[in-house]
Amino acid sequence: MSFNSENRSVPQRIDYKVEGLDCVEEVTILKREVGNRPGVIEMDFDVLNARMSVEYDAERVSPADIVAAVSATGMKAIPWESRGKLEPTSFWQRHGRLIMAVLSGGLLVAGFLSHWLLHGSIVDAFAEGHDERHVFPLASILLYVGAVVTGAWFVVPKALLAGRRLRPDMNLLMVVAVTGALFIGEWFEGATVALLFAVSLLLEHWSVGRARRAIGALMDLSPTVARYICPEHGEVHEKPVEDVPVGATVLVRPGEKIPLDGVVLKGSSTVNQAPITGESMPISKKPGDEVYAGTINEDGAMEFRSTKSASDTTLARIIQMVEKAQSRRAPAQQWVDRFARYYTPIMMALAAAIVLIPPLALSLDWSDWIYRGLVILVIACPCALVISTPVSVVSALTASARNGVLVKGGMYMEAAGRLRALAVDKTGTLTYGHPEVQQVIPLNDHTPGELLERAAALEANSEHPLARAILRTARSEGIGIPPAEDFQAIPGKGAQGRVYGRLFWIGSHRMMHDKVQETPEVHAKADELEDAGHTVIAVGNDDHVCGLISVADGVREDAAESVRAIKDVGVQKIVMLTGDNEGTARAVAAATGVDEFRFELLPEDKVDAVQSLVREYGQVAMVGDGINDAPAMAVATFGIAMGAMGTDAALETADVALMSDDLTKLSWLIRHSRRTLGVIKVNIIFALGLKLLFIALTLLGVASLWMAIAADTGATLLVVSNSLRLLGTPQQRRGEP
Repeated sequence: MSFNSENRSVPQRIDYKVEGLDCVEEVTILKREVGNRPGVIEMDFDVLNARMSVEYDAERVSPADIVAAVSATGMKAIPWESRGKLEPTSFWQRHGRLIMAVLSGGLLVAGFLSHWLLHGSIVDAFAEGHDERHVFPLASILLYVGAVVTGAWFVVPKALLAGRRLRPDMNLLMVVAVTGALFIGEWFEGATVALLFAVSLLLEHWSVGRARRAIGALMDLSPTVARYICPEHGEVHEKPVEDVPVGATVLVRPGEKIPLDGVVLKGSSTVNQAPITGESMPISKKPGDEVYAGTINEDGAMEFRSTKSASDTTLARIIQMVEKAQSRRAPAQQWVDRFARYYTPIMMALAAAIVLIPPLALSLDWSDWIYRGLVILVIACPCALVISTPVSVVSALTASARNGVLVKGGMYMEAAGRLRALAVDKTGTLTYGHPEVQQVIPLNDHTPGELLERAAALEANSEHPLARAILRTARSEGIGIPPAEDFQAIPGKGAQGRVYGRLFWIGSHRMMHDKVQETPEVHAKADELEDAGHTVIAVGNDDHVCGLISVADGVREDAAESVRAIKDVGVQKIVMLTGDNEGTARAVAAATGVDEFRFELLPEDKVDAVQSLVREYGQVAMVGDGINDAPAMAVATFGIAMGAMGTDAALETADVALMSDDLTKLSWLIRHSRRTLGVIKVNIIFALGLKLLFIALTLLGVASLWMAIAADTGATLLVVSNSLRLLGTPQQRRGEP
């Protein structure tokens, strides 16, 4: 719909929870009844969460009109934001389907036993209605009719609605099939079909509910209350997390879940971040460190300052993205939906042809071929085919989120399994993204400890990244940092000061040269380090150079293993892209084992590099930080953000976010994606193959109504169960390939 007129209105979108939305049949009904209303522009459905999204023109249709249209289908629409405020469902709403299915089964068994006892032969209980030598006892007929009524209790209202609108659906087809069976005297078979269809709906309702609960488990990670420390008098009060303001001080005790994102103010502990990152090893937290909602405080009480509201925490954003991901349908799901649009009319036409052509053209028995047509209509139900793909995709997305890999849609889940080439930004992906001391080289009879001590003393008050790297190393080595007196910065070169009363200087290769203390041996060593991509820091006194410290962005410990694991799962080429110089790029490439590296690249150069890979390999992913690499990610098949936990820009930019800084998760994702694709293919082949088999058996006169519904029920249950296996995908631990 176009809104180009002067008085155009802006389309609005509203979400509803739809009670009774359990299957693709209901989606079809809602599209017909709601989607055809004037003013309704677009509709999206999430069957697993019973969610309907409607984009509409507010000047032509109102939310009340949409709710009324849903009510006319026998379903009920509730605004999505109000779903948690509903009154608890009644006992009948929770268990009515099960009760009626059990009653139907009991009445069917009673009818069969009464028939057997009254005639004294089990063969009589299976006698066909058109057998003139046999008459069904009235008691058995009444019991069979009771089984039909209870089995079809939840089906008949929908069937009548479909009949009134002349829009047949599976409910109407089942009612027609059962009625036809009773009309031709197949009492036992009609009751069996009603029971099996009731069981089919019950199982479908259960399986969809299980998938919903799996997603709900992800949403239940964050606690609903927080211990808020009152700023006036310091008392601790429990408050709902949504009422805790940003900047408030929150107390979390050992063993409790952290309720909000924040920064530690007091205390120290270890925190299990597996709910977000999938990483099993707990992380140490101390004042100044960030903590995240949904993670578990293990062994120490902490106070932290909240930095985000409950609706904006990292976990809340992950949950929102998992929900949105379900609407980004995978190519396999789109194919199934397109196929179903043509498949159903074709099957209805086939059933009509089976009913009409043999009796009219060959003068065959009408009742026999009507019966076979009814069997075709029963087996034609596309539920097993249509529901299996979304259940597979959502199960795979949920398992990925549990494992610390946020995939923003089924299309990207499929794309990961077809990946052929990978472009990797160097900084922050293969390397740590910040400088670290690589080598400490003492000279002129100094020791490494002495060299680090002098360097740390001179750099103690500097905020420069290279100075911070030296201080981190000194502290990790347990080296005390003495004060530097008469400290003086030398702009563009370094600094100097007195340590233990003696003057020392620290600076670049240029400063060492200016001090006229650079020997040929020292010069050669400095050049060697610089050629390897290291920054050289010299430390000296008035007499000589005390030693060299090389600093570089360190290669991650698991980088080589990660690259090897990605190659092992079949990725043909891995290319490292960096803006650094050739020496640095070459050193990192050699250490990690990538196939190719490209250096001194501007953002537009990275775009060109990725585009060339796409032209050559087709399916290409780009791994970066989700911010500077966004243009290159956009031209790749999909973009992957590395270490995205707590990084809003990375979460928004990438199609896949590795929540921890563990690149080995990518090889896990590729295997998981291929497993998902395998499950989807098995489901489709099984569902279609079973239907083709029963069509052949029906034409041969072998298949019966109850066999068809049993096969359809079994197929639906099997493909859904097969899909739900993806929820149990084992988590990968650091160090595993």
